Amino acid sequence: MDTRKRTLVKAIIWNLIGLGVMLTVGFIATGSFVVGGAMAVVNASIGLSSYVLYERVWDRVHWGRNV
Repeated sequence: MDTRKRTLVKAIIWNLIGLGVMLTVGFIATGSFVVGGAMAVVNASIGLSSYVLYERVWDRVHWGRNV
């Protein structure tokens, strides 16, 4: 079982990667770093919250684990 701290660190690192990708996609789609950046921040905020919740829920599921 991962600690809450480990789950949070994994989520932050994953979201930093996603932030960079979304910023690039947003810039390509709009031609604006400001709009692309805003899109990236909103996406990262939602993604971070969702990922932490997702990991914590799956940490309680014992299906498929070798004990």
